[in-house]
Amino acid sequence: MSRLALLSVSDKTGIVELGRGLVELGFEILSTGGTARALAAGGVPVIKVSDYTGAPEVFNGRVKSLHPAIHGGILGRRGQDDAEAAANGIRWIDLVACNLYPFERTVLGGASLAEAVENIDIGGPSMVRSAAKNHAHVAVVVDPEDYSAVLQSLKDETLDQASRGRLAVKAFRHTAAYDALISSWLAGEHGVEDMAEGAIPLRRMQSLRYGENPHQSAVFYAEPGAGGRSLARATQLQGKELSFNNLADLDGTLRATFEFERPACVIVKHMNPCGVGLHTDGPSKAFTLALSGDPVSAFGGILAFNRPLSAEDVRTIRRSRTFFEVLAAPGFDEEARELLAKRPSLRVMQLPEDWAASRPAGQDGRRVQGGWLLQDWDMGAPIAWKVASQRAPTDEESAALRFAWKVCRNVKSNAILLARSEDGGFVANGTGAGQMSRVDSVKLAISKATREVAGSVLASDAFFPFPDGVEAAVAAGVTAIIQPGGSMRDDEVVAAADAAGVAMVMTGVRHFRH
Repeated sequence: MSRLALLSVSDKTGIVELGRGLVELGFEILSTGGTARALAAGGVPVIKVSDYTGAPEVFNGRVKSLHPAIHGGILGRRGQDDAEAAANGIRWIDLVACNLYPFERTVLGGASLAEAVENIDIGGPSMVRSAAKNHAHVAVVVDPEDYSAVLQSLKDETLDQASRGRLAVKAFRHTAAYDALISSWLAGEHGVEDMAEGAIPLRRMQSLRYGENPHQSAVFYAEPGAGGRSLARATQLQGKELSFNNLADLDGTLRATFEFERPACVIVKHMNPCGVGLHTDGPSKAFTLALSGDPVSAFGGILAFNRPLSAEDVRTIRRSRTFFEVLAAPGFDEEARELLAKRPSLRVMQLPEDWAASRPAGQDGRRVQGGWLLQDWDMGAPIAWKVASQRAPTDEESAALRFAWKVCRNVKSNAILLARSEDGGFVANGTGAGQMSRVDSVKLAISKATREVAGSVLASDAFFPFPDGVEAAVAAGVTAIIQPGGSMRDDEVVAAADAAGVAMVMTGVRHFRH
């Protein structure tokens, strides 16, 4: 008696070729619905599952493969369950090729809850899991890219247990990712937040050049169906292969760049903004300001804009003679692309047009040994804007303080940022990042300033525990400070500002970024 193969796929890529190859190897083909029609149209003889089981598809196709003749044929243990199978008229099914309803495409298309539910596959995962469980006897194939190799292995009789095991692992990962995607989407639809168990769907996007260091391998995984601000939606137009550090720094750069509605440019080095410029006249002016904030640190950094770039913008970047690892923007005109192509090693990333209006999906997370830390994205909570000092900031200082506050929350803690208005825009004028002491961060920011500190404003991501940080800023000429407040010594901190006539605003919101 010929062997049986069950083919039931959502993605029809290569299915006709697989069916033909199996028939040539002596298989009979069982199939359902659209797959059966595709096979028949391709000249592959096929037995409909409903004819094979004698049970019709019911409930508009909701139930079609859930039958003992199917699942018994997949799950039965050869050499152990043969007599029982024969007594019940069950034939063994030796190969299952199945992939699942397009739930991701459905929800990305803006489907309603009812439409999405109809695209939750039941029979498919059951067949895949059954075959994967019984992979000692059944080959399970979920990826069309594996069809040709499986056919060749069947032809050569080299489909051994190790090969079957690898296919089973892929199958279980396929159903696990599918269930994780569904549960994640449904959680959002039903407002479910904290769960005793969590599942995050991940799809391998690409192998990376290396990890944080060349001896570490690295891979980029993305959340399927995430949409919004997902690095997986950025398109690499040219340049070297991306590394772990490139993507990590690019993420930090884009977080800071899209804080602003006005044309902005951000340069990030080792996850910290070392140059930020904001200017109404466009990307070129914003870039010039950003680069002037720390031209030394900018070398080898990540450069991003929140506006499309013209050829003149690219010429401005080139005239700076500064080497950048990555350039990202939501578009480039044709001449700009031609100019960038003259630097083929530069990684150029184009962002989707809707990036500015989008938000990141899911939660922010960090891997720790043995687990994950998950939290809400810090997208900037509303601030109180409480003037704590005797002197209120001027309008110019207030605008600079708001700019500094947005930049500061993208700097590693303890974070201090100096900023000032300049040439009709705003510029970061010194950053103190990642120090163990806040007063050291103040001193570092002052030492990094590329123009007069006098007249600059200062932002701090958390409160000043002592007056010393304010005193150091005052001594350097800072005229206004924005910080969360909440220290036991707030009175002393404010008194230090008042003694120097410095304006101080408290936001009531902290922005640690470790």
